[in-house]
Amino acid sequence: MNIEFDLIEDKIEFFEATNLKNLEKKIATQIDINKAILLAVNSVSHQMHVNENGQTYFTAVVHFKRKK
Repeated sequence: MNIEFDLIEDKIEFFEATNLKNLEKKIATQIDINKAILLAVNSVSHQMHVNENGQTYFTAVVHFKRKK
């Protein structure tokens, strides 16, 4: 029996929150989780949207890559 392990090379995750503090907390939590599988942040992209009621909405895309 042969067992092979393939390391994850790239992983892209999407986050959303109604305030910036919660968005940062979600991203920080996921960074810690991904460190366990040897992934580090490669890039972050974020946006803010204000709806017709004046409520803000924050989104972010984080690209994780394998540490070399």
